Amino acid sequence: MLNLIWLVPLLPLLGFLTTGLFRNQLGKSAGWIASAAVFGSFIISCGIFNELRGSASEGFTYHVLDFIRLDSMHIPFNFYVDHLTSIFLLTVTGIGFLIHLYSIAYMSHDEGFGKFFSYLNLFIFSMLLLVLGSNYLIMFIGWEGVGLCSYLLIGFWYTNHDYTNAAKKAFVMNRIGDLGFLLGMFLIFSKFGTLEFTQLPELIATSSVSNSYLAAIGLCLFIGATGKSAQIPLFTWLPDAMAGPTPVSALIHAATMVTAGIFMITRSNFLYSLIPDIQHIILIVGLLTALIAATIATQQNDIKKVLAYSTVSQLGFMFMALGVGAYTAAVFHVITHAFFKALLFLGSGSVIHAMSGEQDIRKMGGLKKDLKITYFTFAIGCIAIAGIPPLSGFFSKDEIMMHVYSSGTYGKIYWVFGMLAALMTAYYMFRLLLITFFGSFRGTEHQKEHLHESPALMTMPLMLLALLSVIGGYIGIPAVLGHNLGIHHALEEFLEPVLVKGNTLHHASELGLSHSQELVLMALAVLIALIGIGLAYNAFKKYNPSKQSSGIARVFEDKWYFDEAYDRTMVKPLFHVSELNNEYTEKKGIDGLVNGIGKWIQYSSQKLKGLQSGLVGFYIFLMVIGMILLFVSQLWFNKI
Repeated sequence: MLNLIWLVPLLPLLGFLTTGLFRNQLGKSAGWIASAAVFGSFIISCGIFNELRGSASEGFTYHVLDFIRLDSMHIPFNFYVDHLTSIFLLTVTGIGFLIHLYSIAYMSHDEGFGKFFSYLNLFIFSMLLLVLGSNYLIMFIGWEGVGLCSYLLIGFWYTNHDYTNAAKKAFVMNRIGDLGFLLGMFLIFSKFGTLEFTQLPELIATSSVSNSYLAAIGLCLFIGATGKSAQIPLFTWLPDAMAGPTPVSALIHAATMVTAGIFMITRSNFLYSLIPDIQHIILIVGLLTALIAATIATQQNDIKKVLAYSTVSQLGFMFMALGVGAYTAAVFHVITHAFFKALLFLGSGSVIHAMSGEQDIRKMGGLKKDLKITYFTFAIGCIAIAGIPPLSGFFSKDEIMMHVYSSGTYGKIYWVFGMLAALMTAYYMFRLLLITFFGSFRGTEHQKEHLHESPALMTMPLMLLALLSVIGGYIGIPAVLGHNLGIHHALEEFLEPVLVKGNTLHHASELGLSHSQELVLMALAVLIALIGIGLAYNAFKKYNPSKQSSGIARVFEDKWYFDEAYDRTMVKPLFHVSELNNEYTEKKGIDGLVNGIGKWIQYSSQKLKGLQSGLVGFYIFLMVIGMILLFVSQLWFNKI
């Protein structure tokens, strides 16, 4: 199967070309062709995963072509497949296939049906290129590809200017992070002469390069990750990305684009293990992002905006794991988050579908009677993300917080703030569940008459994702729960060949925790989640949509005024500078110079043409004057 790795990205690329070029002829078949392409990649990815399972091999390189070959530079276009790659291949193609299926029904009445699926296939191809690249440059090509596709998909309904503005915002903010990624690559190549993942670990470990230089590389790459994975300060694009169709929100926010930063830093673990100061910065940024995004989510009323800020917060948890060197825990949360967040986004799409496009939860209520499957699966997603055992979110989030707790002098303080974010997670998710599905219906009579469960193509992915959200956590059973049953942490063992020594998940005892301490931390985590659920139930069992927020709640509702601050400090000054440049540099400077030359030539020619009067006497006079001038000048120069 490893020799067929080239087919994994090729199939979605062929799907993109087919559905894009022949979308008018294919009609609704475009959706099935695009889905089949991704499903084919998923099947091959399953075979690759099975082949790597139980293998201690560090990876397999598949040569495609020589991309850049110069005397001083050789960068091949190769695919590199190891245990980490196979995990992301399964996640991207598996979740991507379910979203494709869902989209066939969700987008069935859209006039851009074929174009939408061609964009989806191009997105999957770009993401696969990102995770398969054998070096940073090929990764960067995929990195830029998902950025382009996110622009196309977020602004898919381009007749709405707000949507196109959201797409431009996502594109520009990602370019800021991408500049950091580029600088990091330049720094790596200038010192080590290669960008290959198979060569860099040994070169960096044995080099005499200063820690400050390595820290600069790590910081630049991290800036790239903050843009793609929506960390402070480059996170405001992600909630605005809700402008795209709901399947796009699920694809971008669940398992693909936003996890690219997690993948890149995990792939670079050989570098970050040598620069603990940068890891600490990653931890702080992740913690702040998790907290701030969670506070904003508690006051949002758009069903997709709540989930968007939830994604930003959960990404913060993943970066906290990266910041303490718990790479396995970060990947574990990527997987479980892919299950329940894709479920929640697709569930929100089912609600929006039933509500005739309405997204304001204040105008919903009582939907569980008419949307039984959607309600049941959505509730499972809420329980999973809240961290209630034995659902998947409990295991991955507990693993992260255990590492944070044991991370050093300030670990316990970070743990407290992390658990505060976890409490708010439980609170805002059950607030969303209670307002949307419980109480009395608050929509219009027209909406009430048309309430209905979504078709099977939409509910089947929901049920499958709900099942994965229930059982997905069992790939990472902690030792304290599994040692008596002989159950091991399967994900830890699978990823062990990928991570440098010291970066694999440790048992609690190796982190300085006894089994009893770990059980206490687990119990506290569950208790905190239950408190969050209880607070939500107490506040929203009798929901009053007319109640206005005030005080700190108003600050949360207005998103800490991040957008307003960026608008005043960056956007408006840049527009003002642009207007000044347009007026003075462009119009009066460049245009003035060019037009001035033209006007001077016109003016001088108007004056000179008076010499061509047509009078023979005047011409003779000019000849005499010319001869006198020549005679005088000749005498003058000879005299000198």
